[in-house]
Formats: sequence, C-alpha cells, structure tokens
Amino acid sequence: MRFRSVACAIAGVTAGATVLTACAESTGAGGQGGGAGVEYGASIEEYQEAFESVDPIVIHTQSPAAKGASGGQHIENYAEAVSEWSGGKITFDVVYSNGVASPTESDNAVQDGRLDLAQVMGAYEPQEYPVTFALNNASVLSDNSVVVGSLSSNAWPVDVAFSTPEFLAEYEDHDMKVLLPSFNSGSIALICGQARNDLAELKGQSIASGSATLGTQVTALGGNPVSIGYTEYYESLQRGVAACAATTLTAGMIAGIMEVAPHVVIDSEAGFVNTSGALAMNIDVWEELPLVAQQLMWDRLDTFVEGSMNKIWEGTVDASATIAQFDGSAESFADDARDALIEKNEAIVDGLAQTAPGGDEFVSRVRDAAAKWKTTVTDLGYDDAVDYAGFAEWYSPEKLDTTAFVDTLFDEVLLEHRPS
Repeated sequence: MRFRSVACAIAGVTAGATVLTACAESTGAGGQGGGAGVEYGASIEEYQEAFESVDPIVIHTQSPAAKGASGGQHIENYAEAVSEWSGGKITFDVVYSNGVASPTESDNAVQDGRLDLAQVMGAYEPQEYPVTFALNNASVLSDNSVVVGSLSSNAWPVDVAFSTPEFLAEYEDHDMKVLLPSFNSGSIALICGQARNDLAELKGQSIASGSATLGTQVTALGGNPVSIGYTEYYESLQRGVAACAATTLTAGMIAGIMEVAPHVVIDSEAGFVNTSGALAMNIDVWEELPLVAQQLMWDRLDTFVEGSMNKIWEGTVDASATIAQFDGSAESFADDARDALIEKNEAIVDGLAQTAPGGDEFVSRVRDAAAKWKTTVTDLGYDDAVDYAGFAEWYSPEKLDTTAFVDTLFDEVLLEHRPS
C-alpha cells in the first residue's frame, strides 16, 4: 500500500467519514477508475459528452512561475485545455512559484500526496534515479540551435525514455506515473560579466554550475566549477565571486542576472548537459482516474509541449532584449573552446556504456535518436533562419507554429503509450 493510501486509511480510522471523502476527492473522485474511453482524435464535443457521467475531479499541481508568466504557460495552458475538454469535470488547483515544493523536492511532494501532478527533476538525484541521470547526461548530444535544437532536444529524449523500460520503472518504484518523460527550458549558456568565449579567457574563472557533470565540462574549458545556489547567482556575479553562471536563458531572466552578466556564450555544436524535467503523477491518483480522464490528460499533452517550446523562445526574446539593453553580447565558442567541449562531451557519452542500462546498446540508441530527431525536425520544415543574436528581431509566434512537430511527436512516440 502506497503512502497516500496509508494516509487516507489512517485518517478514516481516526477522523471519520469526512476525511475519507476528502481523500476520495483528491484521488480521482472516489476510485472511479476504468470505464469507457474515446478514440484518439476525438473532438472536444465527443470528450465532453463522455464526461457527462463522470464525477468532478480536482488535480493538485504547481507552476514554477507566477500566475500568467511565460515561464509557467506550459502548465497553465495544459490545465486550461484539460478542464475545457472535460466540460469542467476536471479542474486544477494550481499553486504558483513552486509554492508547494522546490524542484528538487517535487518528487517527494507527489509521493506523499501534497501534489497529484508535478514537474519532477529526477536528474538532481542520481542515486535515486540513475537511468534518468544517464539519459540526462546524454543531452550533451543535443543540437543547441535556437529552433531546430530546441525542438529536437525536446523530442529525442522522450523517444529514448519510452523505449527504456528501466526509465519508466524507476518512477513507478517511486510511486509515480510518467506522462511526459523529458522536457527542458532551452540550452544551457555561459552567462558572464565579461565576454569570455575562448580557453584563455575562461582559464581559472569561477563558473557557477548546478551538477557534477556540468562541473566536469567547465573543468574541460579550464574554468573552476563552483556550487552556488540559484538564488545567489545575482549577488555572486555582481560581486565577482563567479565570473559566469552556466544556466538557461530563461532561468537567467527569472534570476535577473543578465543585468550584471549580459555576455552570453551558446554554441549549436558544443553544448552543456541540460537538466530536463518529467511531468509525473502520483500513481494511485492516476490509477483511480476514469479511463476517459487518463486519455484526456494524455491527449492534451500537446498543449503542454507547445507551451514548453513557446516558453523557451519567449525567454530567448526577453534575454536578447536585456543583452542589448546592458550592452552585452551573444556569441559561440571560439574554436579551441568548442573543440575542448566536444571532446569532453564524447567522453561523457562513451562513459554511459558503463553506467546506463544496456551499456553500448543504450549509447547507440541515444546517438541514433539525437541524429534522427534533428533530421525529422528539419524535414518538417523548421530551420535556423537566425542565431541567438538575431532571434528577438526575427521571432513571432506565427513563424514558429509547433503543430507539425507536436503531431509528429505524438504519432511516432506518445500515441503508442496512450491509455486504453
């Protein structure tokens, strides 16, 4: 019996039927799992009709950003779409700005029932999520360009995760059901107080880095990785305690660090390991949902993916404006730094043969998947018309319609795993 079930059982003994009712509401309206479903591609009217006999369901979740902010649009759009398509039978109780649990604690919040659904960062806990950690390290294979890279890096890890039983099993072992196994907030950049893009300029510089793997990459560039909390980035860069921070442009904007560190290095050919998240649900809550509710939550992942991509691009636009405002720069690595990072990245991937499930076979799959999805994205008509420096002037939502990408991700990966 899992934690939530134990908690509700104990509550029933000690506090009576009122608490049992509350437990039922938070676990899919009273254990109404199963029932009839709908075909994939069902219209909103067909979905709403199927929900007419379903009791109301409340899903407790959180957003990483303030209400209405672009950094949380993926979860807000998802919640709104699921609610609308269910005819209001599914509603979401959303707490903003990670008000329930920090990213490193969100898995615990899902397990113990504080959240039903959350963005879980398993890669932060390699001892508990070793397969997630391995897949996360393989992200060094991703293209880092602003359009093709953003799309393909949010597709190929999803493909690999669903074809790796050990990945899904380690979330089940933690009492979670994975809905979307991987998504990121854009490529990691070096965000610096001064322009630094070659080995000579990076040598000996303290660089804030949030993971052990990222630290090895910083070392390969001649820098000194330092562990600094995200909330301390601004002060550390302002005071010169750190010369740079290795983080995404979106995170850099949220932290406000580009005011004091407006010089950015991001290279499409040589990237840093990216800490991706997974969208996961308490498995007891999931299993007690009616089938039609499970299917709707799966089918409307399209809005989650779309919002996640738009979050990256809108964050890039905001970052570009801030860089210009504070007389900064956006450039690629110089050849020597690029070569050093590529060499390190190859060693990281090769090392997965010793740590990842399947060894050499896993390494082969991640390499093939990264290459395949880059080709798939370009074949769909997406291209990098501009680099990061020119993106803000070029971008508009109409130029980057993600429909073809999301449809392909569903057809080739997600549809096979749709509840039935």
